Amino acid sequence: MGLLGLFRRRPHERTGFALYGAAVAAARAPHFYAELGVPDTAAGRFELVSLHVGLLIRRLRSEGDATADALGQAVFDAMFGDMDVNLREMGIGDLSVGKRVKMLWEGFHGRVQSYAAALDAGDAAALATALERNIWVKEPEPPGSGASLAEYARAMATRLAGQEVAAMLRGEVSFA
Repeated sequence: MGLLGLFRRRPHERTGFALYGAAVAAARAPHFYAELGVPDTAAGRFELVSLHVGLLIRRLRSEGDATADALGQAVFDAMFGDMDVNLREMGIGDLSVGKRVKMLWEGFHGRVQSYAAALDAGDAAALATALERNIWVKEPEPPGSGASLAEYARAMATRLAGQEVAAMLRGEVSFA
């Protein structure tokens, strides 16, 4: 790779950041925190971002298409690039950032797998249990919040399934 190769963007990089930004915006909706009692902490926000990004990547991978898969990878890369930047801004030392990002990646991967398995099986109770286990770790879950969030996730998965990948390739996705 020549010097100019260092400055080339990866395929779908900008689009991945646009889709990731839409997922983050959806995860920041106040009703998650005010009505469902999701902890308004870095951990709580990570959980909701993971849920939205996981649902988006699941949708892209369902196409079985190399282009959609590459876009899903670009969304993943955008998420963990952002996590790296955020950890540094929070004052985490350079030597620890890589370990923390790896820990977040492993957590994300496990969450996405359990959510996808529950969604694929149509098991709302398993999805609610997985969400409760991950989101309300240090604080008690408000009654019914896990089930409400699971219903939201199921509805969002259906909504994303109805959106065209062609629009996503233009950086357009609707979580609203």
